[in-house]
Amino acid sequence: MVGFSTSTTCALLLLLIFFFYLPTVAIALSFNYSTFSSADQNAIKIEGDASFSVGWVDISANRYGSIDYSNGRVSYNAQAMLLWDRATGKVASFTTRFSFVISGNISSKGQGMAFFLAGYPSSLPARCPDYNLALTNQSVDAVAAGDSRFVAVEFDTFNNTVVSDPHDTFDHIGIDISSLQSVRTLTMPSFELTGNLTADINYDNVSSILSVTVWLGDDNEGKPRNRSYNLRSKVDLKSALPEQVSVGFSASTSNAIELHQLHSWSFISSLEPPPPPAAAISSLSRLGPGVIAGAAAGASVSLVLIFAAIVALVVRRHHQQKMVETDEYHTDSEGEGDPMMEIEMVKGPRRFPYHELVEATRNFAAEEKLGQGGFGAVYRGYLREPAGLPVAIKRFSKHDSSLQGKREYKSEIKVISRLRHRNLVQLLGWSHGREELLLVYELMPNRSLDIHLHGKQGTFLTWPMRMKIVMELGSALLYLHEEWEQCVLHRDIKPSNMMLDESFGAKLGDFGLARLVDHAAGTQTMTAVSGTPGYLDPQCVVTGRASAESDVYSFGVVLLEVVCGRKPMSFTATDQDQQQKNGGVFRLVEWVWGLYGRGAILESADKLLNGDLDAAEVERVLVVGLWCAHPDPSARPTIREAMAKLHSKVDKLPVLPSKMPVPTYAQPPFGLDMDDGLSTLLTSSTSTSVPPHTTCTTTSSSDGRGSTSTTS
Repeated sequence: MVGFSTSTTCALLLLLIFFFYLPTVAIALSFNYSTFSSADQNAIKIEGDASFSVGWVDISANRYGSIDYSNGRVSYNAQAMLLWDRATGKVASFTTRFSFVISGNISSKGQGMAFFLAGYPSSLPARCPDYNLALTNQSVDAVAAGDSRFVAVEFDTFNNTVVSDPHDTFDHIGIDISSLQSVRTLTMPSFELTGNLTADINYDNVSSILSVTVWLGDDNEGKPRNRSYNLRSKVDLKSALPEQVSVGFSASTSNAIELHQLHSWSFISSLEPPPPPAAAISSLSRLGPGVIAGAAAGASVSLVLIFAAIVALVVRRHHQQKMVETDEYHTDSEGEGDPMMEIEMVKGPRRFPYHELVEATRNFAAEEKLGQGGFGAVYRGYLREPAGLPVAIKRFSKHDSSLQGKREYKSEIKVISRLRHRNLVQLLGWSHGREELLLVYELMPNRSLDIHLHGKQGTFLTWPMRMKIVMELGSALLYLHEEWEQCVLHRDIKPSNMMLDESFGAKLGDFGLARLVDHAAGTQTMTAVSGTPGYLDPQCVVTGRASAESDVYSFGVVLLEVVCGRKPMSFTATDQDQQQKNGGVFRLVEWVWGLYGRGAILESADKLLNGDLDAAEVERVLVVGLWCAHPDPSARPTIREAMAKLHSKVDKLPVLPSKMPVPTYAQPPFGLDMDDGLSTLLTSSTSTSVPPHTTCTTTSSSDGRGSTSTTS
């Protein structure tokens, strides 16, 4: 047996105490998700019908699956929460905040969702009755025991008499302890638990009070609600749950139609560390102070040396990694002033090694090519980590790896990586090695909107699907223009940049032309005409400035295209007036405006709909589309005003001139670069209205009919 000196023994005891305290940081559980994607699946566990979407997690089945009789769970799986300590008997305090959406059919709603604490790891019980919110498979009167125990806060949307729910309204909040017979409930008006919601749940280990606060955001029709509800109850978590627990969410539906979506989630718990081992303290007390002091000094030096070695190793590895990144980076650098050097990333997207994206796309195989855009091709890929995650990889063309191409690449990374909205395509990462510029997005299974509007291989879009797409595009644009810290000018709004997820939810993408401006400024000077003919506001060419109004113009054109199923410009005009005025060129805005003036605007609706539509909604979308595409930018609405009209079923529609006003044209400003194709297109589109270099203004008479005056 090896013997130790007194000082060595003391040093070992001190180290024992130190390392006993060292893991106490693990006693606290803390995480924060401002948004979700399938890249989070290593830490976020999904069970049953739960699934990842882009920006949120569906706790029960999403709208594209079988929504009725659905059960699902979502839990944090990277680490257990230490709820209480067996040695001390102390219980943790915790605070969690989450934003979520409950969306259902008013005539058939339920059952609801819950936040829960249960044994670690989380496990969805088999054959859960629909009224049990995927918390337990016990019978109504039974109380869960052993590993099946739970404590939950339920957000119940159906007054189920089986579990003695409050019967005077549909909606209530309840606190449950191993049973759906809530120990405390708060009744709410029916249909309050719908739309955008935020909840705070706090547990105080001193008072043993579990408190819940729910704030109501916009409802499912986008109407604001400024109300909150509070519920409190005393709960003994130590007797109710095991030492280590999972935290998460569960949801269920019966024969009703209801979605439960988790959009953000933060959590933090704290538990005081236990005291050092009594045996170690007793051993130290028998040693002299001089020995203890010397041993403490020796132990301290040892710890400092160990810490220094660890730091040196980390720094060295970091330096080596930076050298590798720098070497790879400079393969596509253009030297000083290269805009690639200005990329400033925020938390979220990450850099991918080039070889990983080559592997994901099978060396950019032709079979994986999804489409071709203005700046290059888009490929389907499957990442190695997380295993098999499907992604869309945008590969910039070789000739766009020039300075201009890099500007577009940099713009897309800088802008979209900072934005968080459920109707914006989410950027997962980027790569700019080997003289290649690559952007990685989560794959949108139903690709772009234009494929379904005009492609032979697309899915027929019913009127409810089209109306939903219109509203989701408007929601994205409202966020960009007014709800983020700066105004984001997209500058290229069109169906090919609107991606559709598995449920045909619309998400705006391709931010290569986007620019950030202060809300007070509102415009962006262009050195070159940027945008797509047909969707590009003609005033951008005239003034050389992009603005929120020019985005609204593009939005208006897209509204007309979605309703009519026709492209904004084509060389197949069939209308006699269009043939005479435009030399056989069909222009969607002019055509719809002509029908509006004749009181026959509904005739413009897509013939494929075969009359299966809501006539009032169709008229509202068409008139708002014309309003947004008004030739005079000052006569256009803001995106907020346009969305207010689209949301409302009772507000009067704007009265527009019966004849489309003639826009103002002028010589493009000096220095504005117009490529030949766009210049020719704009010349042909304006020469039929007014002579070149002519300015004109539009006025409206008292009867609502527009008149035009021109000056040479």
